[in-house]
Amino acid sequence: MSKKVIIGLSGGVDSAVAAYLLKKDGYDVHAIFMQNWDNATNHDVLGNPYKDEAICEQEQDYQDAVEVARILDIPIDRVDFINEYWDRVFSHFLSEYEKNRTPNPDILCNNEIKFKAFLEHALSLGADYIAMGHYAQKIVIDGVNHLKRGFDQNKDQTYFLAQLSSNQLEKALFPIGHLDKKEVRRIALELNLNVAEKKDSTGICFIGERHFNEFLNNYLPAKKGPMKRLNGDIIGEHTGLMHYTIGQRKGLQIGGMKDVVGPWFVVGKSLKDLTLYVEPNGEHEALYSDEAIIEDVILRGDVKEGRYTAKFRYRQDDHDVDIEKIEENLYRVTYPQGIKAVTPGQLCAIYHGDLCLGGGFIKSVYKKGTLCPYA
Repeated sequence: MSKKVIIGLSGGVDSAVAAYLLKKDGYDVHAIFMQNWDNATNHDVLGNPYKDEAICEQEQDYQDAVEVARILDIPIDRVDFINEYWDRVFSHFLSEYEKNRTPNPDILCNNEIKFKAFLEHALSLGADYIAMGHYAQKIVIDGVNHLKRGFDQNKDQTYFLAQLSSNQLEKALFPIGHLDKKEVRRIALELNLNVAEKKDSTGICFIGERHFNEFLNNYLPAKKGPMKRLNGDIIGEHTGLMHYTIGQRKGLQIGGMKDVVGPWFVVGKSLKDLTLYVEPNGEHEALYSDEAIIEDVILRGDVKEGRYTAKFRYRQDDHDVDIEKIEENLYRVTYPQGIKAVTPGQLCAIYHGDLCLGGGFIKSVYKKGTLCPYA
């Protein structure tokens, strides 16, 4: 009897080709379209619904997924994970912004929904495995399931999966992890899949194409405050600290100033006095740190203290780091060469060559033993 795999069919080309490859390999493939967001919550501060195209994006994805399933001749169901998403992802997302941190809900969605709530649901239906359309690979070393970078280094998504446990990985398959995006598109075109040329989704799923700041203002009150240089000079007023992140250049709306050449950048945020710090230099020393404390750390296998590489943001180059355990699930990461815009709330993913060993969320950032002006 063939193994049963339940795949998360999103309505995009990656999961569609993943489903095809699983069926080609002889698996008994079933599909589920995950509904993680309630369109009834999509309204502005006055209670007016957003434009139809914003609301209907999820519905279009569902219809695309249904058509993929029809073409591939696999069953598909629509399953509601709205409550789980709100409780485990969105509430945390808002809480992090309230703490003046910059969260990444896509990572929490993988940790809590796709590879937890979805996995539990799939196993209850008798699945042997679940599958997703991620550009990542799995490898077993000494009996431990490890995460390996996707073949397509430009699309590699191990950063977003860094916190999955070995047990979660044991039940997961990544059918397109050994392919590059061009080949995935080619296969989809060859199969005449309806999503073969569909553009990749961008941004956060529950925001869609809407303006991020406007969306966030619906859930958290924006508190204006002074915009200053590090020397104390007041430059203007910001619209709310939650609207800015360390290293940000766009959207500061600082006009031309005498004796200042070039664009301005966010170099610090102080929740205590609601101050946003800016400087007209994208390489300002205040943007660099040499140490970070990471929390909620998950590492797969017997990871020793010492030298590794790390990513502090998606698509960032690997940086040499040393890791040191402080206590359970809490580590110190040092990088004396200095790294730019390491930001509390983001994930630090730890690597050894092509293996992603795990990661943790950035709690605090330091330079020469002094806390950086990020909190």
